[in-house]
Amino acid sequence: MLFSNALIGLREGLEAVLVVSILVAFLVRTDRRRALPHVWLGVAVAVALSVALGAVLTYTAATLSFEAQEAFGGIASIIAVTFVTGMIFWMRRAGRTLAAQLRGQLDEALQLGPVAVATVAFLSVAREGMETAVFFFSSVQSAGGGTVLPLVGFLIGIAISILLGWLLYAGAIKVNLSKFFTVTGVLLVFVAAGVFAYGVHDLQEAGILPGLNTLAFDVSNIIPPTSWYGALLKGIFNFSPQTTVVEAVVWGGYVAIVLPLFLRPHRPVEIRTGDAK
Repeated sequence: MLFSNALIGLREGLEAVLVVSILVAFLVRTDRRRALPHVWLGVAVAVALSVALGAVLTYTAATLSFEAQEAFGGIASIIAVTFVTGMIFWMRRAGRTLAAQLRGQLDEALQLGPVAVATVAFLSVAREGMETAVFFFSSVQSAGGGTVLPLVGFLIGIAISILLGWLLYAGAIKVNLSKFFTVTGVLLVFVAAGVFAYGVHDLQEAGILPGLNTLAFDVSNIIPPTSWYGALLKGIFNFSPQTTVVEAVVWGGYVAIVLPLFLRPHRPVEIRTGDAK
């Protein structure tokens, strides 16, 4: 649980930090430092909204009955998987042009005024923050509550992302971001598959989906949930030694569809005659 949450925190945190560093660098290099407070205001509001969303989700789940909690947690897990899947493919597609897009948006916002600048910063960070809040909630649910490991993992990942972002901004290190996001994207496909399967299990517990007692396999004698390796598999991939048929189908189907799509080569950019210089 610690590793998977640290991975999510690192991935989402680094995306947000890169976005902020691009905006700040653009303002500094174009001698528009007066707009920096507006950028930080937008970032602060986005962070506050993300924290508030996580608190609302946690409070709402705590006030529900067992069946309702399972249904709520299952739906939240599936939403989290949808967010993370979209984030993986969005970064794969937009990573090469992200800086140019953000600079263009901020340049237009500067002409409109401080509210527009704060809005650009807010929207740029809020997506990652809200995705992280939902995924954090689903991780806490899958951990069963009563443990701080999901929070510790997220904080470690976010702290590392902030450090990496600052070092990149300062020019102290250089990272091949394309390879970084590819490797973390592959790992996140398996993490998301586990969260998806866990969400389906929650819906089975709530009685919304059938097949709770129809197991695809039971390896609890070989991989006890209380063993260190059982806890490791649970923490990283949400692996359950007692997996239902529906969970197994969902996990395998998600990986079989999403992983090849993510790893397919980028289409080469066509250069029209006369465009090349």
